[in-house]
Amino acid sequence: MNMRTAQTAKRLLGALALALLCAAWAHAQQCNAPMKEAVSFVPLPGHPFSTVSSPDGCWLFVSVTSSSPRSFNGVALLRRRNGEVKLEKVFPVEAEPTGMTLTHDGKLLVVADGDYVVFMDAARMTSGANGDPLLGYIRDGDSPGSVYVNTTPDDKLLFVSDENAEAVTVVNLQKARAEGFKESAIVGRIPTGGAPIALTFSPDGRWLYTTSQIAPENLKWPIECKPEGQDPAKAQPRFPQGAIIVVDVGRAAADPANSVVASVQAGCSPVRLAISPDGSRAYVTARNSNALLAFNTAKFLADTVNARVGTVPVGTSPVGVAVANGGRQVFVTNSNRFAREQNVRQTLTVIDAARVSEGAAAVVGTVPAGIFPREFGRAPDGQTLFVANYLSSELEVIDLKRMSVEPVKNQ
Repeated sequence: MNMRTAQTAKRLLGALALALLCAAWAHAQQCNAPMKEAVSFVPLPGHPFSTVSSPDGCWLFVSVTSSSPRSFNGVALLRRRNGEVKLEKVFPVEAEPTGMTLTHDGKLLVVADGDYVVFMDAARMTSGANGDPLLGYIRDGDSPGSVYVNTTPDDKLLFVSDENAEAVTVVNLQKARAEGFKESAIVGRIPTGGAPIALTFSPDGRWLYTTSQIAPENLKWPIECKPEGQDPAKAQPRFPQGAIIVVDVGRAAADPANSVVASVQAGCSPVRLAISPDGSRAYVTARNSNALLAFNTAKFLADTVNARVGTVPVGTSPVGVAVANGGRQVFVTNSNRFAREQNVRQTLTVIDAARVSEGAAAVVGTVPAGIFPREFGRAPDGQTLFVANYLSSELEVIDLKRMSVEPVKNQ
């Protein structure tokens, strides 16, 4: 091949690469196009828990549990295209799929499923290829109550919140994938208090933050919290505050049992945790305190007593939390989970992150939601939030640029 031919081939390859890049960009633009309404509700064939987007935003995976004899336990696959979200198929997963995560290579969907952790081929699900997309599963204990999952940024480790076991299980994900998802890939367990749920990494991947609804007994924190679902005027305090458990990810890879480096008081029944883009703030929903708590993460190791920097009253029994708009706003789902009336549509509280130290003054207003809004998901471009409205069996789609916030009265 002479020099002129080589240069021509190089230009052709460059043009082809540019054309492919432009085609991929145009495809992503179609997938992430806004819906007709700024806040839309998409019906689902079951109670939704977790929503995970494909890297290009074209597909949504939603874990659903049965809401009637005709509905499924499984993972619902929804297609996003040209401002519409449509259900394509439900892949059965027994018995109670809840929290999910997609590995950073976009290939493996990991599903917390009560007694099991389930591994599914994401490409097979979205391509419509024949064959079972369920690649395997791991049982990580005796009725562990697996409810949440997350992977390290390099996809080497998988963390599983086991509510009943009062622990977070650590799995060598590389080994699990290479050896067919066997229990031998389990590294060990990180001790927590009662009902750990959240699994949120610091931006640099060094720390893992989890929530424990009831702090470990060895911390000997005072009894302050009343049982949820009882008349607060009659109930007596029975539990200590819950905790943010800070885990050294490097230690967890080899010695999970000794990887906890700090425990921070986090109100009554802390359940979810979101982090600011720069990692300086952690936001926790304290469900039994009806509040969003804000923390200075720099004080988690050196000054836990003064780590909390704000307490913002929100609606009843807040669960989900998401940081949006470049860290300027925090969204909270007001689940109303323990109310007698379970057919009333609820709201999301919108909070000005810069004003969390001012308490109620930080509340910007509310956005409408369905019945028992539970978990947030987000589109890769950061412009869309998804809300799993559990008891109304809906996926709520919120356009952050166009949404209207209803001011809170008497503020």
